[in-house]
This record gives sequence, structure tokens and C-alpha cells, in this order.
Amino acid sequence: MDYVPLGNSGVKVSRVCLGTAFRGQADDDVAVQTIETSIELGCNFIDCANFYGRGRSERILARAIRGKRDDLFLTTKVWSKIGDGPNDLGLSRYHIMREVERSLTRLGTDHIDLYLLHNWDGGTPLEESLRAMDDLVRQGKVLYVGACNFTTAQVLEALWTSDRGGWDRFVCLQNQYNLLHRLEVEPEMLPAVRKYGLGLMTYSPLAVGLLTGRFRRGQPAPEGTPWTGDRFERVMTERVEAVVAVLVELGQQLGKTPAQLAMAWLLDHEEVTAPIVGPDMPEHVEETFAALDGTLPAEVRQRLDEVSLVELPARYDRQ
Repeated sequence: MDYVPLGNSGVKVSRVCLGTAFRGQADDDVAVQTIETSIELGCNFIDCANFYGRGRSERILARAIRGKRDDLFLTTKVWSKIGDGPNDLGLSRYHIMREVERSLTRLGTDHIDLYLLHNWDGGTPLEESLRAMDDLVRQGKVLYVGACNFTTAQVLEALWTSDRGGWDRFVCLQNQYNLLHRLEVEPEMLPAVRKYGLGLMTYSPLAVGLLTGRFRRGQPAPEGTPWTGDRFERVMTERVEAVVAVLVELGQQLGKTPAQLAMAWLLDHEEVTAPIVGPDMPEHVEETFAALDGTLPAEVRQRLDEVSLVELPARYDRQ
């Protein structure tokens, strides 16, 4: 396992991050074993959220890391609706301060390594949220702060606001990025990550299974997957099919699975600190981590870039 700095911080994290939503795994014991297997293979970077299973994922994680906590780098998040009360969502100081205590209790730890704002909250002043996060750092309950699903403009506003207030600024971002979702990240987010020394965790590296090679245009989606009926037909466009076909072709040539190639493409981006993977069973961990072996040949990277290319809107044309 390789380890890289998280943005411009001094901490080093594994090149792959384990996601612990476990939406496809109802057995808590199997989920614990999946985390333990990942740790045994060298993964020290584990992502969670208070919203996943309404606290279930944090409790599962607490079981799996018992006796290993000091060697792991844990994230969890705040923002999502976790109840029916008027203050059971968002990024108010009230909600942040209450939820961090609940997360610490469920995780069985005295600090969170990376606390992430799970989404933008247009109903709360940004200064209120960032000051609350800075207070958590000063109290020792949080070591680093970051954000998920922010646009580049929102990230830059947050960095500027933190600098102006003298508060701890974001060290890491988390956004969706894969061969099928490039436009949301590449034109502006990647340059900002480079310029401001931010880490970047990318979720849904396999586009909810679409990049595994199991889904093909004109064929019914496999049973037991989120893709069913009209929804699958709408998402499985000619472009998506073309990307999958190339992944299958190149995988056969290189002795890799389509999923491993899709992961390797992400890892070939210097801006990406760690893709977040979400195996639901221990036996899936080793296959997923196998994408870390070796480098992606330049001609393979070029082929994948070309088949997944999306035309940029006119506003990004710098000619």
C-alpha cells in the first residue's frame, strides 16, 4: 500500500479510502470483517458519515477499529437530515456541535481526524459553520476540516472566509469523480486543488456499478442493483456503453477487470488523493485494492480519456 500526503498537510493516508456506508450489506458482522480486511491490507483511510444508516455505519466502524484506532485516519460528516426536528439538519453551530458529540460517542473515540461538511447549507451563514469547525479544532475534537459536494466557487469562498477569520481552512474536499462524471470536477475543481494544496477524495469511482462491465446497453440490468427499468435505460446511453466497452476491451488485453481499470484511471490523476471504494464483503476488498498495483500505461490513459471526453461549455474555452 502506498501512502500520500493529504493535501498540503503533514499527515499521510493510504492511496485508497474505504467507504463504510454498507448500503448493500445488512449483516453488521460481515461489515466489520470487511473493514478489518481492508486494514490488514494497509488501508488507514476510512470514510464515514453520521447519516449512513442513521449512525449504524459509525457504530460498525467503532467495532472494527477497536485496538487499532491510533493508526487510522477517520472521517465522518455533518449536514444531512438525521431526524424530524427543526434543527436536525444543516450546518448551524447548534447542529454541528451536537452532531460531533454524537459521532464521537458512536465511534468510541475522543477525536475525528477529518470532519467534513457533507454539503452546502444556503440557510446558514458560512461564517457560522466555519467558526464552529474551527472551535472543534481548537478543542481537540477534530484535527482537520473539509467539505463534500461544494462547487469550486463555494470552496474558494470558504477558503477566503477562513483566511479572513483566521480559522482553520479546508485541507481536503470530497466530490464525485469517475469516467462518467468528469465535467463536474475537471474544468475548475482540479486546478483549484492544485493551486491551493487541497486533498481530494473521490466517491463513486465505479459510477454505482456502471463501470464494472456487468451493465451493457440493450441488456437488462442485473438483479439486486439500484439500476432498474426505465432508470437504467435512461442512464445507459451510447456514451456510457462506449466507455464500458473500452474498459472491457482494455481489461481483457491487460488482464484487469473493468473496475480495476476505472480505478487505475482515477489514481493516474495527481490531484486525486484517494478514491473511496465501498466493498460490502471481505472477498471484494482484495479485488478492489488490486487496482493499486502497477501504473496505467500512457496509451491506455489516452484511450480512456478520449472515449469518456465531454465537450466543455463555451465559458471554459480559454482560446
